[in-house]
Amino acid sequence: MSSDILAGRTALITGGSRGIGLGIATAYRAAGANVVIAARKAAGLAEAREELLRTKGDGDVLTVVANAGEPDQAEACTAEAMDRFGRIDVLVNNAATNPYNGDLLDLDLPRAEKTVRVNQYGMIAWTRCAWRAWMAEHGGAVVNIASVGGLIVDPHIGYYNATKAAMLHMTRQLAYELGPKARVNAIAPGLIKTELARAVWEVREPILTEKLPLRRLGTVEDVANAALFLASDASSWMTGQALVLDGGATALPIGVEG
Repeated sequence: MSSDILAGRTALITGGSRGIGLGIATAYRAAGANVVIAARKAAGLAEAREELLRTKGDGDVLTVVANAGEPDQAEACTAEAMDRFGRIDVLVNNAATNPYNGDLLDLDLPRAEKTVRVNQYGMIAWTRCAWRAWMAEHGGAVVNIASVGGLIVDPHIGYYNATKAAMLHMTRQLAYELGPKARVNAIAPGLIKTELARAVWEVREPILTEKLPLRRLGTVEDVANAALFLASDASSWMTGQALVLDGGATALPIGVEG
């Protein structure tokens, strides 16, 4: 794809101060877009902005402190983005939370509500804001960062995965509701080598990759490349779909662990 495929466009990325969100912002800026990154902590956003401005790209960078699970903050962030750039062509619903690990029957209501508020309702709230501010009239692309966990069973993060399964379904629902103006697609990554997930992959990487068809874990760049495709005109006839990026884990025969 051309290096300027997003030239003149503006992209808003939630959870954009680190990891996958920052990787996507980097790729979008390199492709010519202005980027708006939203996250909860001002210090992290300031560091992310400095990093983005050091990388290749002509687009401007706006940082906004916002909690993805607070609809009023989504509205404020969207308004600030519109004031600064006058458009929101791409929305990436990347922010997520997982405050609980364990069996479903031991899950308490406060942590269940927090997970749903950010992972499920947050996606609706931010999409609604971008739709009403720009996309309903001018079109655009929504990219939802779900998880391969939404397609499988896991012994530890079953409720988190359930919210990601809901995200995949809502991607299809919103594709139907927002077409033909806006396209809505999702990415379902497997285990990605981020700092946040370091405790999971660092010690066990050889074991985790031994049986994967591609023999490696995913990188932030892998997800960013997919997000760039979904935001660009290269995917102009694609909506309501989920790209699974898992190194082939879900292609393994039953009984073979990745």
